[in-house]
Amino acid sequence: MNLIEFVGYIPAVIFPAATMIQLVYLLKNKSAEGVSASTWFAFAIGNFSLYLYTEKYDAIQSILGQLLTAFIQLYIVFLVLKYRRKQQKSSLAVEQ
Repeated sequence: MNLIEFVGYIPAVIFPAATMIQLVYLLKNKSAEGVSASTWFAFAIGNFSLYLYTEKYDAIQSILGQLLTAFIQLYIVFLVLKYRRKQQKSSLAVEQ
């Protein structure tokens, strides 16, 4: 493994790990307060686009650092929308 391949593992570990921190927070608290769905969606689009742009479709660094991270980010968007919808329903029930 040369230096460039080794350095490629840094974002392949850091990006999914950083994204998992947000995912764990959402799953633990079951609240999307303070979490921006549009930001995480933009990150997901950016990571997926970068995966396509680099054309390293079989490189584990690209798969982990960009593609896997994009899928986790889309799951975060799903959870944010789900928790917000749930919160809105409970707020409407309290008002009635």
